[in-house]
Amino acid sequence: MLETQIAPTPGDTSWFRHDRFGLFIHWGLYALPARHEWVKSMECIPDGIYDRRYFEHFDPDLYDPQRWAAAAANAGMKYFVVTTKHHDGFCLWDSKHTDYKSTNSPCGKDLLRPMVDAFSSRGLRTGFYHSLLDWHHPDYIVDYKNHSRRNELPPADVPPVGMGPAATGANHTGADINAGRDQSRYAAYLRDQVRELLTEFGDVSALWFDFSFVRDPDHPRDDFVYNKGREAWQSEKLYEMIRELQPNVLLTDRLDLDRHLSGGDFKTPEQAQPTQWVEVDGQPVTWEACQTFSGSWGYYRDEHDWRSTKQLITTLIDCVSKGGNLLLNVGPNGRGEIDQRALDRLEGIGRWMRLHSRSIYGCTQAPDEFACPRDCRLTYHPEKNRLYLHLLSWPYKFVHLTGRAYADRVEYAQLLNDASECRGLDEWHASHLQLPEHTLTLALPQREPEGVEVPVIELFLR
Repeated sequence: MLETQIAPTPGDTSWFRHDRFGLFIHWGLYALPARHEWVKSMECIPDGIYDRRYFEHFDPDLYDPQRWAAAAANAGMKYFVVTTKHHDGFCLWDSKHTDYKSTNSPCGKDLLRPMVDAFSSRGLRTGFYHSLLDWHHPDYIVDYKNHSRRNELPPADVPPVGMGPAATGANHTGADINAGRDQSRYAAYLRDQVRELLTEFGDVSALWFDFSFVRDPDHPRDDFVYNKGREAWQSEKLYEMIRELQPNVLLTDRLDLDRHLSGGDFKTPEQAQPTQWVEVDGQPVTWEACQTFSGSWGYYRDEHDWRSTKQLITTLIDCVSKGGNLLLNVGPNGRGEIDQRALDRLEGIGRWMRLHSRSIYGCTQAPDEFACPRDCRLTYHPEKNRLYLHLLSWPYKFVHLTGRAYADRVEYAQLLNDASECRGLDEWHASHLQLPEHTLTLALPQREPEGVEVPVIELFLR
């Protein structure tokens, strides 16, 4: 089994590989422009303008973290990860190390602490996304890649890493905008804030760091204008501090450390669905796909290309069928409410999970001897010794499971939504079908179960 082949990492992945489903929350000043969380970089908005427009008007008066937590819990999510600080540098808690925080905005409140309390009260584990980047901090070196002030640098033919265009030098004045900046002081600031997060909010199950970029081999890694990796963040010091404060916390693979998984505990495919169990150097690893309902992470008022509830449920199933997790994102708006489109889909996921969560929690990829039929996904619960066949497309009257493993090991089958038996093929129908040897055929209702987005057959194994 692939689960037993996963090399251990310092953090505690046992709960993570059991719970499988979490909520990502991208929330900050960018909720006000409502046109992508990278808006400051994409539009190269100067600090003064960005702050006058958004920091000085940030007042989420309808913020109710209990409602957020209820929506997540009812959807069947078991953990949450919130942006304590995104790339624009704005902090959701009353950090002692900056004035650029919610308590100094018109909001006037620490937004993080009541969120942690609300989700914890619902039994969800706490995770913090914390940006390694910071376009606001005075010591953070302005780079050509994605900094909001990159066009004030001399022209350079360097493609961006983030969402914005390449630096053109359009606003270059000849002044050295990095004069007096000290990336090592910024790295100390980064550690100080992470120390706060790990000492003032109780047990933290995951730290979601984002992100390193080392894309220019022709430039030294420590120039910080072209590259920002382990040297920029002093990742080794940061890592050692984290492991001392909370040894079991899970880390993402984005610190650029010269260790297994870059010093992290799991891989983080973003806005893409892996085609198989994620591997590193040919070995399976713990992984989590992070994805959105639509396209952006932060609140985007005019974005309408939203995935359906069935598509999202299928994505969750697909992740688990390949041994992975799904971290599904919401971007609350500037008044502190989750978009109704997201709430509707979370409610729909919750209806499905209420009946089918045992095909998700504690499950993983099925053993190789069980071939998955077309238009289906298999998950497997090793402790209960049960297979779950997810029918993405409802077949006509029968589903055929080919292979000796099915024929020899399945002792009972039922639809999971109502525990109704799925009987085997009768002799009359068998006489009309030319089936391969060692095929287990299960009879199904003519119509799929009413109101069930993805029907599931539970197979009890001998």
